Amino acid sequence: MNRLKDLREDKDMYQSDIAKIINISQTNYSKYELGKINIPIDALIKLAIFYNTSIDYILGLTNLKKPYPRNKINF
Repeated sequence: MNRLKDLREDKDMYQSDIAKIINISQTNYSKYELGKINIPIDALIKLAIFYNTSIDYILGLTNLKKPYPRNKINF
């Protein structure tokens, strides 16, 4: 998914940095960016919160980066 790569690069971060944040291996995160494996919903939620965007944006369902209003979620 090119959007994941773009979001990550906008923050000047490495794949390994994001992988640590969502508690997966860098290899699996790389597969997410390449679209080789599906992203589990819990990882999508964490990514949307971290990048301050919506899951729809990450998945390419909208071009609006602005996130939806959120409920408070504790991780």
